[in-house]
Amino acid sequence: MDLILCHTTADFDCLGAAVGLTRLKPGSKLVLTGGSHPTVRDFLALHRDEYALIERRAVNPKLIRSLSVVDTQQRDRLGKGAEWLDLPQLSGVEVYDHHRSVQGERIPKHERLSECGEESIRGTYIQIESVGATTTLIVEQLQRAQISLTPAEATVMALGIHVDTGSLTFDSSTARDALALAWLMQQGARLSAIADYVSPSLSGQLQELLTVALENLQAEMVSGHQVAWVLLLTDGFVPGLSSLATRLLELTDADALLLGCRYPAKSSGEERLSAIGRSGISGTDLNEIFGPLGGGGHAQAASVTWRGEDSQTIFAQLLDQLKAQIPQPLTARELMSSPVRTILPQTTIREASRILLRYGHSGLFVVDSSGQLVGIISRRDIDLALHHGFSHAPVKGYMTLNLKTITPDTGLRAIESLMVTYDIGRLPVLQAGQLVGIVTRTDVLRQLHTEQIQAKPTAKLPLQACLLPELRSRLTPQLWHLLKMAANAAVSRGWHLYLVGGAVRDLLLADTDNLVMLQDIDLVVDGFHRSADAGAGVELAKELQQLYPGACLQVHGRFQTAALLWHKDPELDNLWVDIATARTEFYPYPAANPEVEASSIRQDLYRRDFTINALALRLTAPRAGELLDFFGGLLDLDTKLIRVLHANSFIEDPTRIYRAVRFAVRLGFEIESQTEAYIHYAIESGVYNRSLAKNSRVPALETRLKNELKYILQADYWKPALQILGDLGALSCIHPTLELNEQLWKQMRLVDRCLRRFSKFELQIPPWQMLLEVLITQILPEERGKVATNLQLPAQTIEGLSHLDKVASVVLEKLRLSQRPSQILQLLQPYDVATLILIAVGSPRSVRQKIWRYLTEFAQVKSPLNGNDLKQFGYQRGPQFKQMLDALLVAKLDGIVGDRASAEAYLAEHFPLK
Repeated sequence: MDLILCHTTADFDCLGAAVGLTRLKPGSKLVLTGGSHPTVRDFLALHRDEYALIERRAVNPKLIRSLSVVDTQQRDRLGKGAEWLDLPQLSGVEVYDHHRSVQGERIPKHERLSECGEESIRGTYIQIESVGATTTLIVEQLQRAQISLTPAEATVMALGIHVDTGSLTFDSSTARDALALAWLMQQGARLSAIADYVSPSLSGQLQELLTVALENLQAEMVSGHQVAWVLLLTDGFVPGLSSLATRLLELTDADALLLGCRYPAKSSGEERLSAIGRSGISGTDLNEIFGPLGGGGHAQAASVTWRGEDSQTIFAQLLDQLKAQIPQPLTARELMSSPVRTILPQTTIREASRILLRYGHSGLFVVDSSGQLVGIISRRDIDLALHHGFSHAPVKGYMTLNLKTITPDTGLRAIESLMVTYDIGRLPVLQAGQLVGIVTRTDVLRQLHTEQIQAKPTAKLPLQACLLPELRSRLTPQLWHLLKMAANAAVSRGWHLYLVGGAVRDLLLADTDNLVMLQDIDLVVDGFHRSADAGAGVELAKELQQLYPGACLQVHGRFQTAALLWHKDPELDNLWVDIATARTEFYPYPAANPEVEASSIRQDLYRRDFTINALALRLTAPRAGELLDFFGGLLDLDTKLIRVLHANSFIEDPTRIYRAVRFAVRLGFEIESQTEAYIHYAIESGVYNRSLAKNSRVPALETRLKNELKYILQADYWKPALQILGDLGALSCIHPTLELNEQLWKQMRLVDRCLRRFSKFELQIPPWQMLLEVLITQILPEERGKVATNLQLPAQTIEGLSHLDKVASVVLEKLRLSQRPSQILQLLQPYDVATLILIAVGSPRSVRQKIWRYLTEFAQVKSPLNGNDLKQFGYQRGPQFKQMLDALLVAKLDGIVGDRASAEAYLAEHFPLK
């Protein structure tokens, strides 16, 4: 007998998942281990006969072969059915659930667990995934198995998803739940039945309790959110309290509700407490609060039944824990950008327009000589003044004087209200009358979107409310200690410290079971609008070097950044840590070096290339462990997309085209369609080559391109990367005529074969440079030297590429006449391996074969006798020795001599002793 067990007080998600599982396991029976919710009970009163239900008391334990448990991981939620888990004859125990564990940890999907908590079910197969309903997981299996359902089966499964996701309105809802619902509708789920049971009417008893609850309901504002609670006293257990909690939320303005019901147990008389929790506050997790007491559910909805005399104390503790979970409200201090670009009233319209262009702002604040805010001028105001020919006029004649302002402590909700009420796009932040920051409508919208995303884990990425536990568990203890030391040093100066860029990206993508070996770490110091200046990063790096004297410190004065490098440290070997002050950039012209100024972390992230690299993890309090994602990088990580931050990003730095391709191939991502369009536009505009032409030497641009080519060509994924670059037409950045045609692709693959045979020591150049030289050979001979020079290749390489065609012409002509191995050896011996490979891949097959045989066979042949042998035979050392050894080598190559005896005979015949 194969059984599918529902937990005690079964809800629709539990029942729906169990019904679906009976279709996946033909012949299995469904068991309610201990009652059901009132609405489920009413539903089954009409539909019980349509499902493979069996009473628990009708089960003979000796006949049970396997068990499947749905919608729970806890033994004690199976009532007396938990005893069956220990039967010796079981062939397996499967667990299907969508709840996180009591401790808040996520169990990886499809994992066989060898160690579980004392109350957890030890399953031979466990599938736990962060979706809105367990039923969704079963629906997906049914779809893969192409199993059709009856309308009754589809209806109860649809009810399971509707109830557990709030009809797709709970934050735990996912696109997978919506797709599962759509499929169930196709299977004939009855919408009228769903409507009846999703929002059932209250029983007479519950209606009476509703009146009592409303009269006794208490509420308190906590961090800007209204929390309501009520503890009722009844004569016995009241079914349907979850429906009462839902109705209370509908009738009040509460953001979170705790409903409790105290009653005596019928048998023992001891007091019991049934508690229901509902929360729509981001950052709260009711499952985490209720779990340690034996309850459970979701972050937004959970319940627990407590047995004991101190039920009022337990209820009070639950309420206190809920209040403690509510995060402090975000204020303008965290939202604002600083420093603020300001202008004086006498600044001309023309100059104001130039400043807007430089920094990409939509408006500028106007301050007087003492720094007091006197007005604001928008881009629209400036554009109108320019249109009417007043570029020379001062801005004071066009600025707006009536301003709404806020302070650093103004909360997010108040800021949002001001913007909506007065249709304001930007609010100045004043402290003691001085302008210290600006909050824009975009800042508010990004924060609201970020809260929505961070409150909702994906199938691949963890919860984002606080990533410090994730960070600590994924790093080596030594690296974690280093970050803590850096954070403490920053806090002592009143600064914030962030882990930014690729390290955050790789931590989020890494397998949770393995440590992440980070070799390059970027840290950014933000003064949090206090005292950090351009040298803050350098100052922090110097203090870290005092704590880690074995680290080498490098300071880059131009950008005020510092780097710490551990060369031979046994615990931090080859670790490179860059530390910089938060800054912003402006490119005065395409492909130029950016002009850098100190700024905020928000603007620092905005200057980066792709959304997945514009993530930051706060290492300092308050809000330590918070993930900063202003541009949707987390979503792009989940959907595996490379998305550029700015439309002009590839115009400002064309080498980002190569970075986009490199990240896409390395991570297995796709380049987002709009980003690809920006790449095509930049390439078609010829921006890279126009920049080189305009500035005969742009060292930074050339260095960046060379580095990107190196990163790609030395990686094991260079072939697919090169194909994408060819499809994009991006090889034109190396030279306008360069494209990946069939001939070039063939040559690159031929070189790849050669590289597998020869080490870099035999080549005398790195393998990636060998591949790059093949690319350059496709350019006209007179242009190769210039391209190689631009890419800063060695002088010998530049010279060789410039004269390669002439050398190849000579070699090819002589090779045509050389048939014997000795002739081929004598011809090719003066040339280095890399040059011969370049000649070979561009030559006919017959030539390639000769060069290949030379490299792999002829060049390895040694003379059968050496100088000591000649001396032993009685020959006198002198110029004749070389002549004799060379003759022996030729004879060996041409097959005239083979072993030592034939070599001695050849020597005696051609060089007899006198």
